[in-house]
Amino acid sequence: MNGPLSVATIIAALVLAAWFLLRAALNRPPSNVDLWATLALSALVLVLVVVAVIGLFDGSRPSDTPTFLGYLVTTVAFGPVAFYLARLEPTRWGSLILGVACLVLPVLVLRLQQIAEVTTGVS
Repeated sequence: MNGPLSVATIIAALVLAAWFLLRAALNRPPSNVDLWATLALSALVLVLVVVAVIGLFDGSRPSDTPTFLGYLVTTVAFGPVAFYLARLEPTRWGSLILGVACLVLPVLVLRLQQIAEVTTGVS
């Protein structure tokens, strides 16, 4: 997995999570800017997943490939699903949905890194 890209994704997700959770605490619904920021984070995650998929074909394939692929699908789908649910809930709970989703994304990215490192021995 790409180290700098993973770190950038994790930092962006945590910054957005803090923002969305603050908005939820202040009883604010997600704004259009918040929703666009979620889509931008989803695009960053998509780039990370594409890099990971390309890495599967360079010979450093994880021994637990089905689990790795499951995490890839979950990681790439998490942001758009949160975006959709937040659009359905235009209250403070929409901001909370986005905040929790942004807290889960770093965990998924770290788990992807663990699976790739443990199975291939390469960081």
